[in-house]
Amino acid sequence: MLRTVVRTAVALVSAGTLVATGLAWTLQHRVQAALVTSEAVTPAAPIAPGEAFTALLVGLDARTDAAGNPLPQPLLDAMHAGPDEGQLHTDTIMLLHVPADPGQPPVALSIPRDSFVPIAGDRGTHKINSAYGRGVREAQQELGAQGITGPELDRRAREVGRSVLVQTVQNLTGLTIDHFAEINLAGFLELTDALGGVPVCLKEPARDSYSGLDLPAGPQTVSGPTALAFVRQRHGLEGGDLDRIGRQQAFIAGLTRQLRTTGALTDPDRLNQLVGIVTRYVVLDRGWDVPQFVAQLRSLQLDRLTLHTIPTGRPDLETPVDGVAVQIDRLAVREFAMALMSDEARTPVAGTQPSTSATSTPAPTPTSAPAPADPSAPSSRVITADNVPCVS
Repeated sequence: MLRTVVRTAVALVSAGTLVATGLAWTLQHRVQAALVTSEAVTPAAPIAPGEAFTALLVGLDARTDAAGNPLPQPLLDAMHAGPDEGQLHTDTIMLLHVPADPGQPPVALSIPRDSFVPIAGDRGTHKINSAYGRGVREAQQELGAQGITGPELDRRAREVGRSVLVQTVQNLTGLTIDHFAEINLAGFLELTDALGGVPVCLKEPARDSYSGLDLPAGPQTVSGPTALAFVRQRHGLEGGDLDRIGRQQAFIAGLTRQLRTTGALTDPDRLNQLVGIVTRYVVLDRGWDVPQFVAQLRSLQLDRLTLHTIPTGRPDLETPVDGVAVQIDRLAVREFAMALMSDEARTPVAGTQPSTSATSTPAPTPTSAPAPADPSAPSSRVITADNVPCVS
């Protein structure tokens, strides 16, 4: 009897191993065959499995898929995307630090899209969400003059835009970016549908004709165009861009909960669906091993994820070129980011000391106390993924 039980157990374990191995092979094969990759991040050395890393996560206001193909008009209408002005603004800019020790919590740091900072490559001081588009437009002019057209022009220009954004964020925070991920509007929409919606909570009803949002107060689940509107709304929010970041962080908390509770990272059917979305709408740096990353996520305590926002000054800074922006103290941002995301010795990016030139952002006059440099100190803008917080 005991021998039979042992044989049965061994057979089950072997079958489970074969399934897991087959899933990993299928996942890797599909990703390698169809994934759109980028050279925007070129680490000095490959990130070893299980090693700590910092990734730049970008939500791009683009009307194309990852390969540059235009999105169908019915989908754009459902998203309330509005006219395509070709600006390629990065509406979401977030750093994610994944520790090597699974017992340590991952940390995310949001950068307001309207942060008024120097753009890498001596491109002046502007809102940070324009860095990507500025790089693209300059590259389009230069490459077009060389006779490059069509998809190749778009691909190479986008690479320049990504590199400009990566370098701008590194210069601002002093952190080394090891990985890069970019998702567009349609990818975000399909992602929420694939997860069966994402739980959120509103303190008050929210209605906005620009984004198409119409939600009651209280806890609820959003998906598709409603989820997109939830994270994109800015009109009608008292804190403007900063309140929108609160929405985005609360959404990430709900998304993390869905990943933990629905088994999306372990269910083959759900994982295959997510991989399909990634290959259609996401751009990753060439060195990012997706199966390895999924395995690393499974081992992390995702409920301990904390989401922070960089220290900011005035949210209504009048600028000479970009209208109203968010004022930034670059030294405060650097100190905060380095303290928050250095669970082990991190090497600051060479040549990224805060500039004292005339283009530097003036020191802020905060409307409230700035975020402390010590990330363990109390902060009014920290969100944790152990629950779904109610936001404005």
